[in-house]
Amino acid sequence: MSIPKEPRQLMINLMYLVLTALLALNVSAEVMNAFFSLDKGMKTSGSIVDNNNNALLAGMSATAEAYPTDKNKELQAKAAEAQRIGDEFVKYIDGIRDRLFEIAKGPSESNPDIPRDIRNKDVTTNMFINENVGGEIEAKIKETRNKFLALTNNDPVVSKNLPLNIEDLPPNTEMKTWAEYKFKQMPVAACFPLLGKMQSDAKSSTSAIMNWAAEQMGKIDIKFDAFQPAVSAEKSYVIQGEKYSADIFLSAYSTSADNVSISVNGSSLPVKEGLAHYEVTGSGLGEKAYKVSINVKNPLNGEIKNYAKEFKYEVGQRSVAVSLDKMNVFYIGVENPVSVSAAGVSSNDVRVTGSGVNVANKGGGHYIITATTPGEATLTVAGGGASSTFKYRVKRIPDPIPLLGARHRGGSMGNGEFKAQGGIAAILENFDFDAKCDIVGFEATYLPKRQDPIGRPNGGARWNSEVADLVSKAKPGDSYFFDDIKCRCPGDPAARNIGGLAFKIR
Repeated sequence: MSIPKEPRQLMINLMYLVLTALLALNVSAEVMNAFFSLDKGMKTSGSIVDNNNNALLAGMSATAEAYPTDKNKELQAKAAEAQRIGDEFVKYIDGIRDRLFEIAKGPSESNPDIPRDIRNKDVTTNMFINENVGGEIEAKIKETRNKFLALTNNDPVVSKNLPLNIEDLPPNTEMKTWAEYKFKQMPVAACFPLLGKMQSDAKSSTSAIMNWAAEQMGKIDIKFDAFQPAVSAEKSYVIQGEKYSADIFLSAYSTSADNVSISVNGSSLPVKEGLAHYEVTGSGLGEKAYKVSINVKNPLNGEIKNYAKEFKYEVGQRSVAVSLDKMNVFYIGVENPVSVSAAGVSSNDVRVTGSGVNVANKGGGHYIITATTPGEATLTVAGGGASSTFKYRVKRIPDPIPLLGARHRGGSMGNGEFKAQGGIAAILENFDFDAKCDIVGFEATYLPKRQDPIGRPNGGARWNSEVADLVSKAKPGDSYFFDDIKCRCPGDPAARNIGGLAFKIR
């Protein structure tokens, strides 16, 4: 990679390197890999649900064939349509997953099932928010749910318990849409289990519609021959001091198999409709594990089988990160906007203090930094028991460019156009801040063709009467020089010299 020659571009490049390193410190590789482990687990559970759905559909088909009433045929057809609708949605999400995998730079060298760019948050935000893929998914979920419910004639009980749904936004979120709440600034790794859960919800919804149809058809002898413990956790890592919360359930649970007992690390948990809730306070940093044991009593023969599995989660520590909205330099005389965030900490609990600069809190994690003296400044960010200090350079606004009439840099100029100009301007080029530099004064020299030069001082940006008189005498072959141009930019204690201009009249 070539090193940029322009100092400002070099500073911008260094800023992105620093921010990338800071973000890399926030989440460990183990946590990122845990997302894919969770996604893989949901795929396994999804396969079990598919097998059970196939068994259920086969049982309904056998009943409809043995008792070929119009009602049984209609219910069997609705069950088959539910499976088709669910498969269509799963295939649609598979297309989204493939697209995300490709955008995340394809398979990694260590594991071809995991993309290389698993930490990137910008590509997910662009894909799901800016390109509105998240909005398309929301519309697809609503459309699929409506198709499912239409098969049951919008049965209110089925509607209440149908997993595939668009949940309401939490009252304390700043997100304005469901898509933003689900995908905005989410790392690539976290999006795969989110999409996997939608597919799992579609499969479970297919089961719900099939079970409804089976209940309408009458008693059907169905035997499930495979079970899998599953965990639905709010997140796979927690901040130290926070609680790890998860729902533990038996995948493909049926109302006919309601004699289920669940325990974690040997301790029994209350079970309601096949679901147990497990909660523990995170303590000690690193990976934690707990063992789940589920006993299932076969309702047909009374046989009890045990299914056990170990699950893991990560306990992390709070950390903070600072991103400058412009570049990694504070400029004197202007407002420098800064955004500050601390993982796991509300913006109301974050405190930012400065050394060598003044800090003004604008709310919502946004701050304005003002500086008065060139050199080095520091920002200290504290919140949730964590504290970090960041160093930045303080510089004055770069020298503006002197221009005649705000656009002419010198050289040959027509007689009429030159006389139409009214003075000298100082322009800040390629400067990201809203700042204006004022001309303090300059020395104007008129050199008539084959005559002695005539000099006049000028205060301010516009011509004074004497300089205006010299400009009015311009004719082809004459020359004009504007030297010792001085200006004052915001934060300048004294005027600065920004060079001169020279023009040849044609």
